[in-house]
Amino acid sequence: MTNQKNLTTSWGAPVGDNQNSMTAGQRGPVLIQDVHLLEKLAHFNRERVPERVVHAKGAGAHGTFTVTNDMSKYTKAKVFNGAGKETPMFIRFSTVAGELGSADTVRDPRGFAVKFYTEEGNYDIVGNNTPVFFIRDAIKFPDFIHTQKRDPRTHLKNPTAVWDFWSHSPESLHQVTTLMSDRGIPATLRHMHGYGSHTFKWVNAEGRAVWVKYHFRTNQGVKNLDVNLAAKLAGENPDYHTEDLFNAIENGDFPSWTLYVQIMPLEDANTYRFDPFDVTKVWSQKDYPLIEVGRMELNRNPENYFAEVEQATFSPGSFVPGVEASPDKMLQGRLFAYGDAHRYRVGANHNQLPINRPKTEVSNHQRDGFMAGDDNGGRSVYYEPNSFGGPNENADAKLTPFEVSGQAAQVAYDHNDHYTQAGDLYRLLSEEERARLVANIVGAMKPVELEEIKLRQISHFYKADPEYGTRVAEGLGLAVPQEV
Repeated sequence: MTNQKNLTTSWGAPVGDNQNSMTAGQRGPVLIQDVHLLEKLAHFNRERVPERVVHAKGAGAHGTFTVTNDMSKYTKAKVFNGAGKETPMFIRFSTVAGELGSADTVRDPRGFAVKFYTEEGNYDIVGNNTPVFFIRDAIKFPDFIHTQKRDPRTHLKNPTAVWDFWSHSPESLHQVTTLMSDRGIPATLRHMHGYGSHTFKWVNAEGRAVWVKYHFRTNQGVKNLDVNLAAKLAGENPDYHTEDLFNAIENGDFPSWTLYVQIMPLEDANTYRFDPFDVTKVWSQKDYPLIEVGRMELNRNPENYFAEVEQATFSPGSFVPGVEASPDKMLQGRLFAYGDAHRYRVGANHNQLPINRPKTEVSNHQRDGFMAGDDNGGRSVYYEPNSFGGPNENADAKLTPFEVSGQAAQVAYDHNDHYTQAGDLYRLLSEEERARLVANIVGAMKPVELEEIKLRQISHFYKADPEYGTRVAEGLGLAVPQEV
C-alpha cells in the first residue's frame, strides 16, 4: 500500500469531512461558514477555461527532436544546428472547426502545433496537416471561421454559408480540393504529414538570409479513413484519434516524423511564378527540393490533459534567433492573434505555466497580471535601461533588416492565379481518388440553398480543370455556366 496523503484545501489546511456539508442541525440549512464546500463549488464552476475559438478539440504528447543534418549554413537557430543535437518538444494535434466535445473523425484540417524547448527560448511551429490554407489575408479569417461554426439562429452547421464564402473566395480552391480529397480525414494522427504552411525567414550567423518552408513527413506512412467508416466512428468512438495516439505511445509504439525544409534564395521571391508568401500556394519541390533537417519522435503521454494539452499555448510569433517572419499577410495577422487569444483564454502569464515555460531563464521587466505564478521578478530592477545591472538588450539578437516599398494601402497579392495549383492537384489524383473527391464535394454541396452559389463554385472547379467542374456539375444535376 502507498502512504495515505491528507486531503487539504487549496491553501493547504487538512479537510476533516469531505462527505457532508456543515449544516445547522441534521436537516440544515447549509452554513455559509463551510468554506471547504464553498471553495469546492466555486472552483468547480471555474474548471473550464474558455475553449479555443478554433482548434478546440485536440490531443498532445511529449517527445524529442533530433537533428540529422546540420542547418548552420542556413540558420543560426541552435535547435537546427549540429547533427545529433536533441531538443525536448511538445506537440498538439487538433481539428479546426469543432467544439471541445466534437468527433475526431470529421472532414476538417488538422492542427499540427510543435513547441521546441530550446536553450534560446521556446520556438513554436504552428501549422496544419495541409501545406496551404483557405485564405491568404488575416482580415478574412473571422468571416471564414464564422462560416465553419454554428448558424446564430438555428445553432446548426450551415453548408450554405460554407460554400457561399468559398465561392466568393476563389483563393480557397486549392485547400478545398485538399480537404475534400481522401486526406480530409486522416486514419490517425500518426498517419498524416504536418506543415508550417507559411513562409519564414532563416538567418545564419553571418547575417545571410533565405526563405524557408517546413514539412513534417510521417514515418508511419499516410493513411486515410473511408468516409463511411469515419462517420461510423464519429458516432461510436468520437475520441478515436485521441485514443489511438495515447495507446500507441503507452504501448511503446512511438510515432515519428522527419522534418524537411524547402530553401528559397531571397532574390527568387521577386521572380517566382507564384507569390512565395501566399499561403494558398505551394512551392514546387522540383524548383526547391526537400532538405532533411531532423527526426521528431513522440515518446511520452501527458500526465494531466488539462495542465498540459488544454493549457498549452502556441504562437507562430514565438521565434528564436535565426528564425524570423516573412511578409506573408496571413502570418502577419497570426503573429498578433495567437498571443492575444492566449492572453484572453489562459491569461497574461500563460508562459509561466509548466507546459509553456521555457527551459532557459526568463529575464524581463514584465510584472504582475492575473495568476503570476513565479516570484514576479522579486526585488529586481523593473525597468530598462537602468543603472543597476538589470537585464539589457543584446544587439546580437536584432532582426535582420528588410526592404519595404510602395504606398500604404489595402492591396491584394499581385498574383491571382487561384486555379493552376488546384488543377494540378486534381490531375495528380488517380481515377478512384477523383471519384471520391467529386462524391465528397457533391455530398457537401447538395444542402446548399441557393443554386447561384453552387454554380459559382462549379465555375471555380471548371477553371481549375474542365473535367473537375463538369463532374461536380453533373453530380449536382446542373450544367457548367455558359460564361465559364
